[in-house]
Amino acid sequence: MTAAGADRIRWLGHSTVLLELGGARLLTDPVLRPWILHLRRAAPLAAESLHELDAVLISHVHYDHLDLPSLKRLDRGVTLIVPKGVGPLVRSRGFRSVEEVEVGDAVRIGAAVVRAVHAEHSSSRVLGTKSKALGYVVEGPRRVYFPGDTDLFPELAGLAPGLDAALVPIWGWGPSLGPGHLDPRGAAEALALLRPRLAVPIHWGTYYPVQSTRWKQPAFLSEPVEEFERWAAELAPEVEIRVLQVGEELTLRADF
Repeated sequence: MTAAGADRIRWLGHSTVLLELGGARLLTDPVLRPWILHLRRAAPLAAESLHELDAVLISHVHYDHLDLPSLKRLDRGVTLIVPKGVGPLVRSRGFRSVEEVEVGDAVRIGAAVVRAVHAEHSSSRVLGTKSKALGYVVEGPRRVYFPGDTDLFPELAGLAPGLDAALVPIWGWGPSLGPGHLDPRGAAEALALLRPRLAVPIHWGTYYPVQSTRWKQPAFLSEPVEEFERWAAELAPEVEIRVLQVGEELTLRADF
């Protein structure tokens, strides 16, 4: 546990975010490699700050959210918070402190409390690992929502009242989206239901299939966030949108 200081959000690409709330250092869905299967990282990652983590939050078992080679880069003593049923998989990789949770459960991490909430998304993995996808609300000096992957669902409206920030997924890693994901308009509709003070778009602009490009990066690495900003201005104008580049950090203002 680090000394309490400024509350920060640092986006490391895709769904990987370093949260510092009340001195607790929390990392979401760490995907830290230049390659994952057929996907290539578009922007380099500077992950030198991933030390002295207090907890890692895993939303579900899809390979772009639970990446076992990326977990190898982390200290085996860090607490992993995972959906119920995922514990044996990560314990087999040497992690000693594993909290398996389901909707409604809460885990205290120093001055922060991590609450598991519903996500509208399937979650299964080759070789039989199945579990329910989760989102997490982190409550400390601020209240921050990390959905993992989710589609819209009516209960979003009352899921986390008084949100300071939402880390909202707006796309994926290819030219189209499968079921259970928010597109730019859906992400803006989610903000209208959640009503956070601030939103940071995630799950965009990081990985792309190698076969989708020849001489330049594909348009789906940049266009979704521009479309999201347009829809958010129309559907949730009261929400402040902060677009971060990979590796960029946002310090939450004292008056926020």
